[in-house]
Amino acid sequence: MSSRRSFLGKAALSIAGTATLPMLGNALSKPSAFDGTPSLQTGIAGFTFVKFDIDKAIAMMKRVGVTNLSVKEFHLPLNSSQETINAFLAKLKDNGINPYAVGVIYMRTKEAVDQAFEYAKKVGVNMIVGVPTYDLVEYSEQKVKEYDIKLAIHNHGPEDKLYPSPKDIWDRIKNLDARMGLCIDIGHSLRAGTLPEKAIREYKDRLFDLHIKDVNSTAKDAKAIEIGRGAINFPAVVEALKKVKFQGVCSIEFEKDMTDPLAGLAESIGYFRGVVRAED
Repeated sequence: MSSRRSFLGKAALSIAGTATLPMLGNALSKPSAFDGTPSLQTGIAGFTFVKFDIDKAIAMMKRVGVTNLSVKEFHLPLNSSQETINAFLAKLKDNGINPYAVGVIYMRTKEAVDQAFEYAKKVGVNMIVGVPTYDLVEYSEQKVKEYDIKLAIHNHGPEDKLYPSPKDIWDRIKNLDARMGLCIDIGHSLRAGTLPEKAIREYKDRLFDLHIKDVNSTAKDAKAIEIGRGAINFPAVVEALKKVKFQGVCSIEFEKDMTDPLAGLAESIGYFRGVVRAED
């Protein structure tokens, strides 16, 4: 089992090896299998940019070198016209940004479910990250079948009366259409008492999306912190994702210093990518 210590050791060896490679020649025995393409895709959850307009959000994404975005409604309202949506999508495309999902969208009425699926269709994505109330889960399944758009239900930790942990989602959708799945928020999962690496392994067949963050302890009231500084064992999380052959996007959701997130966001992305690279 990988650990923070083994990751840091690999990172240190990588840095040292880079510096001394010309002198070592063939002394480094085993070449790296890394081919330049990370095994896990990185994205950003739109809530990270709740304090910024889309132009500033795009600028920050370009600064940190991430191109996948889960679109939030404060950047593109749910009732937007197709013309407005097309202009928004053109702006993203012009800047090399890929809108891979929409959400988190809260679904408390049938009308809200209808609107969410029509919105996703207009945006042209095949996944909604959403939170339907219990009485709307089966109605949401009907819309999943009608639109052929996946619904990834998001867990929100101990304060959430609906889906505190990934298991609370699984218990509601395990017997439903295979396009009904999970967006596991690993920080909220840990606060709710479930190790994220365990949840990834257990619910792998319906794991569509991930919100990647760190928290400063395992307590229910733990606070967001830069990835790598907190309580989550990221080498174990990455190992689990690779074990289950996760094909989705690992979306960083940075919730500390949200009025000035760039430095912490960059650090978090760098650490997460470093773990992925060390495990490749």
